[in-house]
Amino acid sequence: MIPYGDFTYFYICLALMLPVIILGLVGKRSLVYNRVITLVMLILIFSDENKNLYDNKFLSYQFIFFALYICYQVVLIRVYISIAKKTNQFKNYAFAIVLSILPLIIVKILQSSWLGDFQITVHGNKLIEFIVFLGISYIAFKSVQLIMEIRDNRIKSINTMKLIDFITFFPTISSGPIDRYKRFIKDEEKIPEPNVYYGMLIKAIHMVFMGFLYKYIIAYYINENVIKVTPIDTDPTFLNYLYYMYGYSFYLFFDFAGYSLFAIAFSYLFGIQTPINFNKPFKAKNIKEFWNRWHMSLSFWFRDCIYMRFVFWVSKEKLLKDKLLISNLGFLINFFIMGIWHGIEIHYILYGLYHAFLFIAYGYFEQWRKKHPPKLNYKLMNVIAILITFHSVAFGFLLFSGKLIH
Repeated sequence: MIPYGDFTYFYICLALMLPVIILGLVGKRSLVYNRVITLVMLILIFSDENKNLYDNKFLSYQFIFFALYICYQVVLIRVYISIAKKTNQFKNYAFAIVLSILPLIIVKILQSSWLGDFQITVHGNKLIEFIVFLGISYIAFKSVQLIMEIRDNRIKSINTMKLIDFITFFPTISSGPIDRYKRFIKDEEKIPEPNVYYGMLIKAIHMVFMGFLYKYIIAYYINENVIKVTPIDTDPTFLNYLYYMYGYSFYLFFDFAGYSLFAIAFSYLFGIQTPINFNKPFKAKNIKEFWNRWHMSLSFWFRDCIYMRFVFWVSKEKLLKDKLLISNLGFLINFFIMGIWHGIEIHYILYGLYHAFLFIAYGYFEQWRKKHPPKLNYKLMNVIAILITFHSVAFGFLLFSGKLIH
């Protein structure tokens, strides 16, 4: 069952969460019941009649791999925090990071089309179909972030059950938003007052309706009337590419922003104020502002966990003196990793490098603009900047789609 993929998911989810809502409205919460709901929803999400275990409809191989993966990450984090208390050595930290992302790396390699016909099969199915499950990336992101915060002494102790609550929080399990452990636990431990919860409930209802508008009306319309009907494969003309580029860009936004609204809304029903993921990204006036508005939780994760740490490390070790060069190398590494995270395919890698190029180019443009302030009207400059940024980003989405490079 795909999260927020059909009305059945919403019916089941809302039925199970009705006691949560009632308790919230009277200023109470049951963590035990919340965990029961989570378990039920995770079993349903990972159920697959084609890959079930012992002909059990609700016990699939994917759920088994998911459960083992959670155990693996929890044990890894618990072991690392116990080691870090005794000796916070870099080699232990690096080893823990590698172990945390290793399953994701293996999955990405197995998913790659570069393997060609080399595929391991189990019961007539490819092994990758068993071990890949929704949310494997986002669980890895949470785990890596936790290990880094333990290394930085921002987190000194972790309760195992709360750690499991954080990693397996089902409203955001498949595609985020990526929350922070301390922020999540703060919400979980503090029960909202009835009037506060009522306000969260109203916001959640509003977000659900907006999510339906975005994902099931606007995104569906664009997909059916633009993406599916544009003959870009059979008639690859400039106008068809342009038409597809606009359609695909807006489809990605409304589809993913709609999903994010659902995830945040159901988080609110639990009393967890998961951070927003989109903030009018197509109004951005430059590429940096765009990534501060688009898929914000992922963008900030990459910024904090890769770019900033690379820049800090190079500066601390005095490997380079040129700050702009250090920053540019940071952008290259950051977006290259972001590209291969989407998949080890040429169009994803080029998509990542393209955005690195945009960041680097904008850095040099900022330096030039300080010496050559614009003479045009301020409002007109903003409009021009928004148009340039949008088309730069939209071309990147066309690259991301794989239609530009087959």
